[in-house]
Amino acid sequence: MATRKTRVRGLGTATAVGLGLVTGAVATLAAQHRALAVLRLRLDHLEKRVATSHRDANLATQQRLHWELLSKAIDSPELAEVLDIFEVPASPQKRRQYLLANALYTNLLFYYRIGNLSREDFYGRVRGLMQNPVVREYWTATHGQRATLPEGSDEADLGRMVDDLLRQLDEADTEEWWVVGEPPTE
Repeated sequence: MATRKTRVRGLGTATAVGLGLVTGAVATLAAQHRALAVLRLRLDHLEKRVATSHRDANLATQQRLHWELLSKAIDSPELAEVLDIFEVPASPQKRRQYLLANALYTNLLFYYRIGNLSREDFYGRVRGLMQNPVVREYWTATHGQRATLPEGSDEADLGRMVDDLLRQLDEADTEEWWVVGEPPTE
């Protein structure tokens, strides 16, 4: 009978050791699973940052090209005729002014798109920009172009916001233009 007890004890020890190994392996697998989940989250975050950086770099390149083209048109009345897509006839001088107004507005739009301006900041800056009568004329002369923008795009949404702001400015009975309109919430 002594042998049996030893065997049972040996079996119990072996089972305990095996159970300990299995428990250790399960704990190690759980820890590895958590570490893998953290690594996946970090990788996803990095991929999003890289994608955003690429998008911002592409927007910056586009902004620079846009400015170069507008600069050529502003400097040359002959080249500016190519960009004369305004709804009202414009003299060469007026066309150049409209092209600069376009550059100013596009610059604000770009700053918004890359996150340098909040929607509220954009609103405040465009409210100041629209105090210039030439910029307002430009805005009116390009209404048809904005109507072709894809519904839901940043540019279309911000354009409608500016249209609403101009309507409020026109209806306001105060000279304090900087308080007219309700800045949008994010």
